[in-house]
Amino acid sequence: MAPAATALDANGVDSPTVLDVPGKVADFLRTTDLEPGERATLDKGVTVRRGQGYTLRVTAVPSVHRQLLSHCQPLDGAAAIPAQRKARREYANRVNALGTETP
Repeated sequence: MAPAATALDANGVDSPTVLDVPGKVADFLRTTDLEPGERATLDKGVTVRRGQGYTLRVTAVPSVHRQLLSHCQPLDGAAAIPAQRKARREYANRVNALGTETP
């Protein structure tokens, strides 16, 4: 599972967080129209092999993770294959857990 460490620094600003983005989600995000900052965040991610697939280890502030998750909304629809829906749910659970952790 992804290391999901988040904390506010002394000024109350979100610090960068490392989350693993499932490969199916990362592939989808690479084909969508992203803002330059979001695209740069994905490009800086580190690929980690996982069996037949991979995950993309992305370091970003929680707000960027939430923006990337919002771009994945089509993967939750009926047109997506079950593996894509599951990958999106896994990423959504990781992003949502960022807001529930205590520093």
